[in-house]
Amino acid sequence: MPSLRRRSLLLAAPALAAPALARAQSGPPHEWLFGTWTGGIFPAVDTQGPGCFGNAVVIFTRDVIMRMANLDVAYRQRLIETVAVTNDGVEIRLVSQGGRMMPESGFGCENNPDLLRVVRRGDDEIAFPNCIEFPSVLRRCRT
Repeated sequence: MPSLRRRSLLLAAPALAAPALARAQSGPPHEWLFGTWTGGIFPAVDTQGPGCFGNAVVIFTRDVIMRMANLDVAYRQRLIETVAVTNDGVEIRLVSQGGRMMPESGFGCENNPDLLRVVRRGDDEIAFPNCIEFPSVLRRCRT
């Protein structure tokens, strides 16, 4: 009889824990990405203070990703369509721009300008795997 009770408890445990897990995730799944990141194109050097924020390469917000362009002072802005959690980060689908796209409006990932996979390497370090325009890791800018 004790093994039957133990088995029942083990089967019921995930169902009992589900509401607690749902409450723990109150923000969007990519909330941990919000902020300014440097590196990516070249290895990140300065991650503290104004020097880092002055060399921002990618900026994540709730609805928009901005990335620097090599030959233009304006950042390329892309609207986020969906975000899915993966084992080691997130997969972000961007709203399709249709028609002729501006250069560097995607991230050079797997020949799909509307897809960005982000791998979390640590608290303040991410990578964009299979993105030829971002071969190096990115590091979060801190004040």
